Amino acid sequence: MNSIIGYSKFRFVAAAGRNLISRAAYSGLGREEIMWNWPPEKFDNHFIDYLSRPEIDGWEVRKAFTELFNFDVIPDPKIVTAGLRACRRVNDLSLAVRFLENVKLKCGSGKTRKLVYPYIIQEVQPILDELGIPTPEDLGYDKPEYFHPAPEEYWEKKWYKDYGYTKMPGYEHFG
Repeated sequence: MNSIIGYSKFRFVAAAGRNLISRAAYSGLGREEIMWNWPPEKFDNHFIDYLSRPEIDGWEVRKAFTELFNFDVIPDPKIVTAGLRACRRVNDLSLAVRFLENVKLKCGSGKTRKLVYPYIIQEVQPILDELGIPTPEDLGYDKPEYFHPAPEEYWEKKWYKDYGYTKMPGYEHFG
């Protein structure tokens, strides 16, 4: 009789343990997995509300940007506006410019970037003018800095000819 009672107690404890483990595993998912299932309006409002807090500091702004850019979404111009205002609130121009650079990267490449990024900049241009924040293009960050097209200075190696290597046929210096 004791063995039957002991076995039933074991089954009860094992079932309770499984329940706790499944709860612990579910509660360990984290914020991001839950946010994947949010509708777009709730997702946008979450970041707009978070970035619009008056007591936000630089660390929290960076945390919000990191969380936003971890998702496979292009931020809505309303989120970009809230992010730029948050950068201004913490008085961090470099963070605002870096935020705009990341928005450009999130717009993809090729045709997508040529269509979406100018639209976002067009929508937030009044805010940029109001806050005095330049775009990365205004600062020249869209072009490589210190690019020196003289490959003879860094391309030519003495050992190439020793091993029978030459430059590709038809290669000519740019300048």
